Amino acid sequence: MPRPTSFGRDTGLQIRMTLTLFLLGLVYAVLIGVLFASGLNGVTILIIAAALFAFQFFASDKLALHAMGAREVTPQQAPQLHAMIERLCVQANLPKPRVAVADTPMPNAFAVGRSPKTATICATTGIMDLLSPAELEGVMAHELTHVQNRDVMVMTIASFFATVASYIVQFGFFFGGGFGGGYNDNDDDGPSMMVVILVSVIVYAVSFLLLQALSRYREFAADRGSAIITGRPSALASALMRISGTMQRIPERDLRAVEGMSALYIFPASARRSVTNLFSTHPPLEKRIAALTRLEAQLQGSR
Repeated sequence: MPRPTSFGRDTGLQIRMTLTLFLLGLVYAVLIGVLFASGLNGVTILIIAAALFAFQFFASDKLALHAMGAREVTPQQAPQLHAMIERLCVQANLPKPRVAVADTPMPNAFAVGRSPKTATICATTGIMDLLSPAELEGVMAHELTHVQNRDVMVMTIASFFATVASYIVQFGFFFGGGFGGGYNDNDDDGPSMMVVILVSVIVYAVSFLLLQALSRYREFAADRGSAIITGRPSALASALMRISGTMQRIPERDLRAVEGMSALYIFPASARRSVTNLFSTHPPLEKRIAALTRLEAQLQGSR
């Protein structure tokens, strides 16, 4: 049996996740303060916010799997995939997650779950048909690194702030600044609602940018973890290139249907349009390949 690989925690990722949560908590506190100052019912705000947070924290993994049409599979239903993940878990010294498969030609994979004990690794039928065993192993190791780093949980919590701010903006414009029951009918209350909407827009923008930056870095970290677990960075690099080439042939309507989950995937569903712009959830493919090539050289040099 192979010896477990100890690759530890990615310090750079841990610092970025902590800083992201701190900054998001700070801007969210400002938003809550503005809501209270604007006359909205404080108890109502807290109850709604707590309910939204609980729902997103505990149900986000189930929603993601449902959105992909994924189903959990047993070792009897997917013996090769289970055996591969079990072997990688031994290497990474991780508990074995639940295993799911999504019946779609789009070649992709993702991990969900609040912790290693509640994690689920999902692969599409498209990616299993496309990749060689070594390439698929690199992809699964990438997803297991997300589980090890707990960055899925952090992304779930962080996205909550942007979600609340987005709801406030939408409802504020929908009701024309008159929602909440805490406003009088005089003209002096109009500007206060506009302040709430303006602050919410700023909170959403800050949350979005922080999430994109964290999402891109966590992909680099997961690529690095995969390379260390498998010892074959070139296999993951080859997998990414093959996924990219196949993604170009996926119908645009199919990509749009799952684009909201792009941050979870090993390769973004919106890759056809652009993976190099500022707002991408993933680093450019060229940079990921270059980083993996450097890792390959380092690993070969250490042997």
